[in-house]
Amino acid sequence: MIQINGTIKLGRTIDASMQKSLVEMVRASRAEEGCLDYSFARDLANPDTLVLFERWRDHAALDAHGQSEHMAEFQKVMAENPPASRDLRVYETDEGQPLG
Repeated sequence: MIQINGTIKLGRTIDASMQKSLVEMVRASRAEEGCLDYSFARDLANPDTLVLFERWRDHAALDAHGQSEHMAEFQKVMAENPPASRDLRVYETDEGQPLG
């Protein structure tokens, strides 16, 4: 399984247009073959920072995601509103174990 975790510091408040783009990206990504999880969240201590969490079945599914139309549209939105910084990491992992 492939997992992507990280943060994107936008450097500005998330407005309605950006939130719409984020929701569209999440919904389209979750519908992709091989997507196990795809989430954006706001960092509660830094509301201009997004936390990204993705899980993909394999590299082929992640590669297809990178070539998708909704990724191209999202990249346009991000290019028009460049983030102040980002720190995204890719991990190869197993399914994990329940905590508790």
